[in-house]
Amino acid sequence: MANDENERVLTEEEKVEHPDYAEELINMLKSDIDILEKKERLEDYHANDIAEVLPLLTKEQRMRLYRLIGVEEVSEVFAYLEDPAEYIAELDIERAADIVENMDADDAVDVLEDLDEAHQNAILERMDEDSRRDIDLIQSYDEDEIGSKMTTNYIAITRGYTVKQAMRSLVRQAADNDNLQTIYVLNRDKTFYGAISLQDLIIAREFTNLDDLVVTSYPFVYDNETVAECIEDLKDYGEDSIPVLSRERTLLGVITSQDLVEVVDEEMGEDYVKLAGLTDEEDLNEPLMQSMKKRLSWLLILMVLGLLVSSVISLFEPVMASLTILVAFQSLVLAMAGNCGTQSLGVTIRILADEELAASQKAKLVMKEGMVGLCNGIVLGTLSLICCGLYIHFGKQMPWGTAFQISGCIGAAMMVAMFISGIGGTAIPLFFNRIHVDPAVASGPLITTVNDLVAVVSYYGLAWVFLINIMHFGR
Repeated sequence: MANDENERVLTEEEKVEHPDYAEELINMLKSDIDILEKKERLEDYHANDIAEVLPLLTKEQRMRLYRLIGVEEVSEVFAYLEDPAEYIAELDIERAADIVENMDADDAVDVLEDLDEAHQNAILERMDEDSRRDIDLIQSYDEDEIGSKMTTNYIAITRGYTVKQAMRSLVRQAADNDNLQTIYVLNRDKTFYGAISLQDLIIAREFTNLDDLVVTSYPFVYDNETVAECIEDLKDYGEDSIPVLSRERTLLGVITSQDLVEVVDEEMGEDYVKLAGLTDEEDLNEPLMQSMKKRLSWLLILMVLGLLVSSVISLFEPVMASLTILVAFQSLVLAMAGNCGTQSLGVTIRILADEELAASQKAKLVMKEGMVGLCNGIVLGTLSLICCGLYIHFGKQMPWGTAFQISGCIGAAMMVAMFISGIGGTAIPLFFNRIHVDPAVASGPLITTVNDLVAVVSYYGLAWVFLINIMHFGR
């Protein structure tokens, strides 16, 4: 009892430590306190907290807030909004251009892409040349290329600087670029040489040779690599940012840890919809016809495969006619085979996403998943044998021997189906990965149908062999 009370007190204390900033901000903005005091108080809040408040304010209140915090802070706030274009549209073109211009290039691209072309062009025309050039660079990449995810917000110095020169260059660039933890070092021809941590630069003596501080084996990615190709490399390094280079090794931008989190989140979302047989993610406001197009192609393929399963089932009509009770337990065997195959699929997709497998490792994975399916099938098949046997005896008034012969067939079919489904759920995505087809796209819907086919053949095949031909049921 005492422990429960302690846990309750701790929970209440934790709530006190996390005040409702949104409510605080709204109350403060609506209060009659002096404008200067409001400005000072707003400086204490993170841009993300202010971003959460914007939807709760009226347009007039938002305009007053923008004037209080200034263009640079508004730019940071807009970077945290899920739909910044909605709020950009409320502003006059000059102010909108100032805000977008002060955003990191990758955030500015996200904002502009949600605007109509005329509005986008009007804003771009009023931005300075450097900002337009950075935006054009990022927009030049396809959505799945790593260059489309980078930012041009970084600090770079030239190789050969003294520590004092490097510090002076850092201070000068910090006015426009706030990714300071890692300083990138370039050769005289602007090609990438290495990186220095801010901490190492700060504590270095003036007479220290700058080259001694440079990590020349610093990780990097190429701008036209796809996100899928290099996401694992990015995750493997614990750096706050990774440089993005052209094929000529010119530094173009960086991928920050925040960018990486967003990229991983997008990839997870894409994998999720792929497993459902969709070509792309959908949103709440997507038109009906567009949603239909994304789903219809795979559904047509699955319908054809479903007809194949139905055709196979029709081959066992004599078995079903002789032992109609088998139909009642068909869904049980199909469901367990499907669940087993889906579990193996999930494990395989995750492993393929995390690492490259050698042929021997792939064979080991297939056999392991097959054995997992078999062992689970033995346990669940035995339980089904007992439960179904009792049900058939008491519910259908069949003799004990007959009831457990039928339930034994159900249990054996479940064991066989789960064993094969475990192998199929692993082998199918490995096969698609081998032929360079995204296993997440092709495997999910296909395995569902294949598992149904395996379960049907196992179930009715065993019933035909053992119950009809050996035990002579139904004759």
